[in-house]
Amino acid sequence: MKLYGVVGWKNAGKTGLMERLVTEIAGRGFSVSTVKHAHHVFDVDQPGKDSYRHRQAGATEVLLASRKRFALMHELRDAPEPMLDALLAKLSPVDLVLIEGYKRDAHPKVEAHRAETGNPLIAPDDPTIRAVASDTALTLDRPVFDLNDTGAIADFILSEVGL
Repeated sequence: MKLYGVVGWKNAGKTGLMERLVTEIAGRGFSVSTVKHAHHVFDVDQPGKDSYRHRQAGATEVLLASRKRFALMHELRDAPEPMLDALLAKLSPVDLVLIEGYKRDAHPKVEAHRAETGNPLIAPDDPTIRAVASDTALTLDRPVFDLNDTGAIADFILSEVGL
């Protein structure tokens, strides 16, 4: 599987860019999966539901399945957070995995940047960031795309990964 990341500081436009890239790239006929890193505690389950009750009772994994989808929830129970490679191994094969976050990992990335946030660029100190998607003109030693030019960013990513 080919990997490409989208990184950036909070409110930089990462999730919107990810959503547009998935739509664009899948619309071109490629299969795409995503991995999203969350820095906070999250729960995809609802208190009171059977699967929630299974987890609360101590199950390490709960697989919830229907004819439309399935979800596998794995409780870490004080174990360390899995490395990205271990999580990727759990995915079914696809043409491209887009990864939101994991800015310190070694896969190639595009940085989302919005000037209004006032945050510095990550790219100048990170060679794994191959391009920047920004809402303002920038002069860098790598390609800079308009944050909203999804087609051009998709073209760049697909070229980078050989698709």
